[in-house]
Amino acid sequence: MKILGLDSSGLVAGVAIVEDDVLVAEYTTNDKKTHSQTLLPMLDELRRMTGLDLNTLDAVAIASGPGSFTGLRIGSATAKGLGFALGKPLVEVPTLEGLAWNLYGSDRVVCPLMDARRNQVYTGAYAFEPEGEGFALRTLLPQSPMDVEVLMAKLTELGRPVIFLGDGVPVYLGTIREKCRVPYAMASAGSNRQRAASIAALGGVYLRKGKTVTAAAHCPEYLRKSQAEQESGPEKT
Repeated sequence: MKILGLDSSGLVAGVAIVEDDVLVAEYTTNDKKTHSQTLLPMLDELRRMTGLDLNTLDAVAIASGPGSFTGLRIGSATAKGLGFALGKPLVEVPTLEGLAWNLYGSDRVVCPLMDARRNQVYTGAYAFEPEGEGFALRTLLPQSPMDVEVLMAKLTELGRPVIFLGDGVPVYLGTIREKCRVPYAMASAGSNRQRAASIAALGGVYLRKGKTVTAAAHCPEYLRKSQAEQESGPEKT
């Protein structure tokens, strides 16, 4: 089974190929270039370096949100275009589940934080539980936008050690240190941001369970309105 993973939900842009649970190739950038400039060139480079025939893919896995509105739209358009052109199904991987998958097998509660501004984060809480020869991802708190202090209270209620990751960690580190009442740690540089490899790997898990959509049916999961939409308010008559 060969899965192409795409992630442009945040500052990181990533493309990866996973075949039979082996990472074949991954291309990741974390800079200020727009994903419209990077995502397709990265895919083309991976295709050229690995000799990948896109027609041999079984599915395209996409980080489906939440995240940057522009980034999600670029990733969605890329995945839909590939799905239509190749006649392949798409696997929608919630961004925060993909982030949690970076820490596969951790014995701590895994808490991704994506900065949503205005003292909020996109977040969730996950645990890995033994299943067969590996682990299954269990949702303790479903992904949602949340005030950081409210999140710290919820994590404290869970009463288990936590490991944080994501671009919201450095933004809200002071609040974490002040308000988190359970033991906590931070993920390392190799695993603390979005990775297309995790999207592809978790996408393979979901593909085996039949959790796919057509290219026509796919749309990003924003979780809340954009700032422009919030500020526009109701139309005046």
